[in-house]
Amino acid sequence: MEMVAAAKMRRAQQQALAMRPYATKARDVLVHLASQRGANEELHPLLRRRASVERVAIVLFTSNKGLCGGYNHNILRLADQFCEDSPVPISWITAGRKGRNALTRSGRPIIADFDEISDQPGLLEITPIARLLMQDFLAGEFDEVQLMFTDFINTMVQKPHVRPLLPLQYEALDNKLPGAQAEAQPALIEYVYEPSPSELLDTVVPRLVELQIYEALLEAKASEHSARMVAMRAATDNAEDLVSALTLTYNQVRQSAITKEMLDIVGGTEALAKAR
Repeated sequence: MEMVAAAKMRRAQQQALAMRPYATKARDVLVHLASQRGANEELHPLLRRRASVERVAIVLFTSNKGLCGGYNHNILRLADQFCEDSPVPISWITAGRKGRNALTRSGRPIIADFDEISDQPGLLEITPIARLLMQDFLAGEFDEVQLMFTDFINTMVQKPHVRPLLPLQYEALDNKLPGAQAEAQPALIEYVYEPSPSELLDTVVPRLVELQIYEALLEAKASEHSARMVAMRAATDNAEDLVSALTLTYNQVRQSAITKEMLDIVGGTEALAKAR
């Protein structure tokens, strides 16, 4: 199981690390397009902040299976803490059976569940999630949408993380991605767009929503497989220690039994010699 988890972990890590530069440049494009908006043009609906936040939706990424150490426990503990601290009602969208089962047991409202995501997910697998979130946000069902996932730092370190998704943040974007170093923002250059920036935003903004969900999913998968590999390695080491301890105990008991039989034989021989 450790070997299988290690193979999946390498593929998941490669996907997550390859996504980070692409996501950074996609956000740069959003910042640039949003900054080119004319004075008479309205902000894209997915970029508009609500006057008051009364309803929040959170997409929770967990695993479908166990045997991955504290991976699910840590993210579910963050979810419980978030619910306790939130002043507004929270609705949940789960991606993973462990999260769905835990929220169901605690009585949290789940409006959608996506538990058929593969270990090597493609962009099409998150399209239904993105479509649901954008439709409900535009319809006014939610005032904010956030992503709750485990941020992949390295093989030994994974950190539960909450990231705002909708409305998309673009004013003070600092290019910070999970596990990435902050970079200085380059100066914006005026370009002539054809068609207009507002028309381009109609295409770019939904794609960026999908991209952020996909990025969070890849980070969660890399963290899951890393945690499972570490857990299986620890289980293997513990099993080997247990086998060594049991073998030593068995040999000690066996040697004690042999010594006792030898003493009985010697004692019987001495008794016969004295009787004669």
